[in-house]
Amino acid sequence: MIQRLLLVHAHPDDESITTGGTIARYAAEGVEVTLVTCTLGEEGEIIPPGLEQLGSWAADQLGGYRFGELSLACAALGLGAHRYLGGAGRWRDSGMAGTAAAAHARAFAGGTVAGQTAQLTAILDEVRPQVVITYDAFGGYGHPDHIRAHEITMAAAPAAESVARVFHVVSSERATSQGLAALRERPDFGFRVADEGELPVTPDDRITTRVDVSAYLAAKRTALRAHRTQVNVPADDCFTLSNDIAQPIPPYEYFVLAHGEPDGAGTDLFGGL
Repeated sequence: MIQRLLLVHAHPDDESITTGGTIARYAAEGVEVTLVTCTLGEEGEIIPPGLEQLGSWAADQLGGYRFGELSLACAALGLGAHRYLGGAGRWRDSGMAGTAAAAHARAFAGGTVAGQTAQLTAILDEVRPQVVITYDAFGGYGHPDHIRAHEITMAAAPAAESVARVFHVVSSERATSQGLAALRERPDFGFRVADEGELPVTPDDRITTRVDVSAYLAAKRTALRAHRTQVNVPADDCFTLSNDIAQPIPPYEYFVLAHGEPDGAGTDLFGGL
């Protein structure tokens, strides 16, 4: 049986930050991995000063630039197949809740769940993955586009004929705490380390699957660096976003099984299938 994994992410860089190691590992093991990205990330903040005029507040060309960044990240992870939901540019980054971007005619969170679910269903019917990954109901950290990605995935994937399991990617409370503690011990680090409780985490007793990605962290870091408008990697074990707050890069990526049978899935998304 050919194993197929499909991931649904909201913006370019989400795939590398939350599931980069998982993508790289399963791609290296011969799994057919497909990434679905829902928007071009047009509303993202920009780290390099020389690129700030790409932003939606200026030339509004960030989406096209991030298209290129994502292509480089996919190559770094060994990802063989990538789709934009509805085609590149069909849906636009909605921005954080309460921002003016949500009123844009193509805002992803402003589209119809039924229509977007149908677009994802068409991809699922074509690709026929056994395993699908997306966010939890809070979208990880509450971004409207992450929440919408969750909604359409949970509407489409459990009903798809090929899909045996659906997972939500989460951050381990224990691993995050340990990673932050290690970063705080580093002298003259130069970045503020996130405080306990500042990052969204999931209690470890709720986590069903822990994927060892330690052998693929170099690929994940390369993919993160490809997203140069959004991500900085100041050390091998951490990254920062535009807020310059350091977050750890743990050697495992963590998931909660949302649909399907758990037997065999403790350390392998496909275990027991």
